[in-house]
Amino acid sequence: MNIQPLGDRVLVKPLEAEEKTKGGILIPDTAKEKPQEGEIVAVGKGRLQGDKVMPLEVKTGDKVLYGKYSGTEIRARDGEEYLILKEEDILAIVK
Repeated sequence: MNIQPLGDRVLVKPLEAEEKTKGGILIPDTAKEKPQEGEIVAVGKGRLQGDKVMPLEVKTGDKVLYGKYSGTEIRARDGEEYLILKEEDILAIVK
Protein backbone atom coordinates (compact mmCIF):
# COMPACT_ATOMS: atom_id res chain seq x y z
CA MET A 1 0.00 0.00 0.00
CA ASN A 2 1.49 3.32 -1.07
CA ILE A 3 -0.81 5.90 0.55
CA GLN A 4 0.74 8.50 2.87
CA PRO A 5 -1.69 10.91 4.54
CA LEU A 6 -0.70 14.58 4.71
CA GLY A 7 -0.76 16.98 7.66
CA ASP A 8 -3.09 15.94 10.49
CA ARG A 9 -4.79 13.16 8.55
CA VAL A 10 -4.64 9.42 9.25
CA LEU A 11 -5.35 6.36 7.10
CA VAL A 12 -7.66 3.87 8.84
CA LYS A 13 -8.57 0.29 7.90
CA PRO A 14 -12.17 -0.10 9.15
CA LEU A 15 -12.88 -3.28 11.10
CA GLU A 16 -15.46 -5.62 9.64
CA ALA A 17 -19.10 -5.09 10.66
CA GLU A 18 -20.65 -7.72 12.90
CA GLU A 19 -22.02 -10.76 11.07
CA LYS A 20 -24.24 -11.88 13.96
CA THR A 21 -26.04 -10.31 16.88
CA LYS A 22 -25.15 -11.35 20.43
CA GLY A 23 -28.23 -13.61 20.34
CA GLY A 24 -26.88 -15.44 17.27
CA ILE A 25 -29.09 -13.89 14.57
CA LEU A 26 -27.30 -13.41 11.23
CA ILE A 27 -27.34 -9.84 9.93
CA PRO A 28 -27.82 -9.46 6.14
CA ASP A 29 -25.44 -7.12 4.26
CA THR A 30 -28.21 -4.59 3.64
CA ALA A 31 -28.89 -4.19 7.37
CA LYS A 32 -25.27 -3.95 8.59
CA GLU A 33 -24.27 -0.66 10.13
CA LYS A 34 -21.22 1.22 8.99
CA PRO A 35 -18.25 0.31 11.24
CA GLN A 36 -17.05 2.99 13.65
CA GLU A 37 -13.88 1.24 14.74
CA GLY A 38 -10.67 0.71 12.82
CA GLU A 39 -6.91 0.35 12.92
CA ILE A 40 -4.57 3.15 11.93
CA VAL A 41 -2.41 2.12 8.99
CA ALA A 42 -0.51 5.38 8.36
CA VAL A 43 -0.32 8.88 9.87
CA GLY A 44 0.62 12.30 8.51
CA LYS A 45 3.47 14.42 9.85
CA GLY A 46 1.26 16.46 12.19
CA ARG A 47 -0.86 19.58 12.38
CA LEU A 48 0.55 23.02 11.74
CA GLN A 49 0.29 25.36 14.72
CA GLY A 50 1.81 28.73 13.90
CA ASP A 51 5.16 27.86 12.36
CA LYS A 52 5.57 24.55 14.26
CA VAL A 53 4.40 21.08 13.29
CA MET A 54 2.74 19.38 16.28
CA PRO A 55 2.93 15.55 16.15
CA LEU A 56 -0.32 13.57 16.22
CA GLU A 57 -1.54 11.82 19.39
CA VAL A 58 -2.29 8.60 17.50
CA LYS A 59 0.22 6.27 15.86
CA THR A 60 0.26 3.40 13.40
CA GLY A 61 -1.30 0.26 14.89
CA ASP A 62 -3.69 2.08 17.28
CA LYS A 63 -7.30 0.89 17.26
CA VAL A 64 -9.60 3.91 17.23
CA LEU A 65 -13.27 4.90 17.35
CA TYR A 66 -14.48 7.54 14.91
CA GLY A 67 -17.74 9.20 13.94
CA LYS A 68 -20.14 7.15 11.80
CA TYR A 69 -20.05 9.53 8.82
CA SER A 70 -16.51 10.90 9.30
CA GLY A 71 -13.75 10.93 6.73
CA THR A 72 -13.45 10.00 3.09
CA GLU A 73 -13.71 6.41 1.89
CA ILE A 74 -11.09 5.31 -0.65
CA ARG A 75 -10.21 2.07 -2.40
CA ALA A 76 -6.50 1.28 -2.79
CA ARG A 77 -5.01 -0.36 -5.86
CA ASP A 78 -5.01 -3.70 -4.06
CA GLY A 79 -8.82 -3.49 -3.69
CA GLU A 80 -8.78 -2.83 0.07
CA GLU A 81 -11.07 -0.13 1.43
CA TYR A 82 -9.68 2.57 3.72
CA LEU A 83 -10.84 5.76 5.35
CA ILE A 84 -8.88 9.03 5.49
CA LEU A 85 -9.75 11.02 8.62
CA LYS A 86 -8.56 14.20 10.24
CA GLU A 87 -7.21 13.57 13.73
CA GLU A 88 -10.05 15.68 15.19
CA ASP A 89 -12.60 13.15 13.79
CA ILE A 90 -11.13 10.40 16.00
CA LEU A 91 -13.19 10.08 19.17
CA ALA A 92 -11.06 7.65 21.21
CA ILE A 93 -8.21 5.15 21.21
CA VAL A 94 -9.35 1.62 22.11
CA LYS A 95 -6.99 0.01 24.64
